[in-house]
Amino acid sequence: MSAPIQHGGGLAAAADLYGGRIEDWLDLSTGINPCPPPLPEISPRAFHRLPDRELEQAARLAARHYYRSGERLPLPVPGTQSVIQLLPRLVRPGARVAILWPTYGEYARVFEQAGMAVDRIADLDSVTPTHGLVIVVNPNNPDGRAYPPERLARLAQDLARDGRYIVVDEAFGDALPELSVAAATQRNLIVFRSFGKFFGLAGIRLGFVIADDDLVAQIADWLGPWAVSGPALALAAHFLGSDVAPIRAGIAERCASLHRVLRGTGLVVRGDAGLLTLVEHARAGELHTHLCRHHILTRKFDYRPDWLRFGLAADEAGDRRLAEALAIWTKSGA
Repeated sequence: MSAPIQHGGGLAAAADLYGGRIEDWLDLSTGINPCPPPLPEISPRAFHRLPDRELEQAARLAARHYYRSGERLPLPVPGTQSVIQLLPRLVRPGARVAILWPTYGEYARVFEQAGMAVDRIADLDSVTPTHGLVIVVNPNNPDGRAYPPERLARLAQDLARDGRYIVVDEAFGDALPELSVAAATQRNLIVFRSFGKFFGLAGIRLGFVIADDDLVAQIADWLGPWAVSGPALALAAHFLGSDVAPIRAGIAERCASLHRVLRGTGLVVRGDAGLLTLVEHARAGELHTHLCRHHILTRKFDYRPDWLRFGLAADEAGDRRLAEALAIWTKSGA
């Protein structure tokens, strides 16, 4: 069994190591909206009964409108991580998997754990006929790299000629809807969308898969009945049918404020995807430790010790707290 991937959000472990109450930490380690919209009232029926078909259908119709997926009804899933676990089933025997790298580490881990050959590629031109499945996170986590949808659609067309698949993970795509390929119609194209990141509701574990009807039916069969809870479906139907412009504007304002803090300390912003910002610094690991001592959690990377990823603070008070900790770091001669 491969070692687990270290993700953001490990406040309990950080508090064990550096002290302090979990609720007193400033968590900047995840790419989750820190300012979720107010929760609507949910009918007790959603909690009392197994998820009714009409509740799932309402969520799927709202998702189709929100994601602009045309005739394709997005499939609600219990977080896209649940479907990442299933992807090895789509790879033909002997084929390799190409993952545009660096990116979300669970993709490589899942395929390698299944005994498949994985190529971590630097660009789409590195895809070869040996690759039976290609993974692209767009915009990318952690560096915000993005490809135009036309480029991804062309690649999907090329792969489709001999039955190969492409997965486009748009987990951070809500802030940049113009990048989405959800409306594309290639039968071999699979699009993942995250619900919890943009709406700040990661705890309900909800995502959507947009793909050809036959493939959606296959994934639904693999997941089994009642895969998504009734309350999660009710929240999806509500929020995906609402006006999200204020949420998008709030994220943009929080991101701009974070960038002012980082650049004001002389840190180099390497890229961002709205909900997350990547900084490059020769002593990123030491900076991570320094911030932990001030009970501020960021995301470091074992494969790039000069990278540090910052999520968004919920308000100006959080920005000031980060700025003060960074000022201490700067004064120390870092």
